[in-house]
Amino acid sequence: MAVTHLDPERLHASPFFSQGVVAETGRTLYVGGQNGTDSEGMIEGELAEQTTQALRNVLTVLEAAGVGPEQVAKLTVYLHAEADPQVGFAAAQQVWGPHPTAITVLRVVGFARPEALVEIEAIAALPWRAAPHSPGAVS
Repeated sequence: MAVTHLDPERLHASPFFSQGVVAETGRTLYVGGQNGTDSEGMIEGELAEQTTQALRNVLTVLEAAGVGPEQVAKLTVYLHAEADPQVGFAAAQQVWGPHPTAITVLRVVGFARPEALVEIEAIAALPWRAAPHSPGAVS
């Protein structure tokens, strides 16, 4: 199975994970969990700001694969146990737009980054001929 790892230059780089992975067998994009980080690290702000940034990061990985939110089949949202889900949903609607998808929302006691309040991952269906066009893409 051929796999392409997506690590767009506009996102935080890490040797421990890829921001997205395209599995060539089914042309499916798996977007790794995105926190409220940018290329500098965790952004300042509460749940609304972190949710907005996490979704922007998801959109950046989708763009690197040549697709948009309309190709997302599934979102999984992990919220800090003490966070108000309604605040996160309101922020998400502003960024994500009218692109309904299957979604799972889970509350967790914490994240690998203690200052994180949300983490969002996605699974997207790619057209057969779409190819990643990110300078950070490697096979």
